[in-house]
Amino acid sequence: PLGIDVGLGTRVSSTAVDHRTGSLIQTGQELDIAIVGDGFFQVTDGTQTLYTRAGMFSINADGQLVLASSDRGRLLEPSITIPQDAIEISINSDGLVQVRVPGSTDLQQVGQIQLARFVNPQGLIQEGENLFVESAASGTPLLGNPGQDGLGTLRQRFLEASNVEPVRELVELIKTQRHFEIASQAVQAADQMMQLLANLRRF
Repeated sequence: PLGIDVGLGTRVSSTAVDHRTGSLIQTGQELDIAIVGDGFFQVTDGTQTLYTRAGMFSINADGQLVLASSDRGRLLEPSITIPQDAIEISINSDGLVQVRVPGSTDLQQVGQIQLARFVNPQGLIQEGENLFVESAASGTPLLGNPGQDGLGTLRQRFLEASNVEPVRELVELIKTQRHFEIASQAVQAADQMMQLLANLRRF
């Protein structure tokens, strides 16, 4: 009928991910690394390169740094191997990885962590487990050492927590629920009007 708008439904067009740095939690673990600022760690599963801000690493049987939060132990890129007899691991804010071995008082360099950043990180495709892959929308990764070319720095023995603000999200949830209730009432009113018009036509 004239004057009544009929909607065609709704759908989710996309889900946005906020890649801003969350609060940092001190863990005391040598291989926990948080990114303060822009950037992603690069890891590989042997077939493709993935990107993550989750910095919970461990050492595999070959002494290589792998993503501990992954169920398949994805390798950090560029690859970094820790000597089996290392008694101390140091990772500075610029991503320089050094170790100390028995009989030595000096640290020796074993690798350099690189970060990747994207012109449009919102264009990254989610793969689950806090992992992402590049896409045409995200653009190709720009690689560099932490602290350079707009990339964030690293904090050893820290992990990044969620950047979600619970109070704000709860308020948004209540607002969404209220909007849904209003929309439901509008649908009910439109249905009643349709029934009224149908009844009038019978006379």
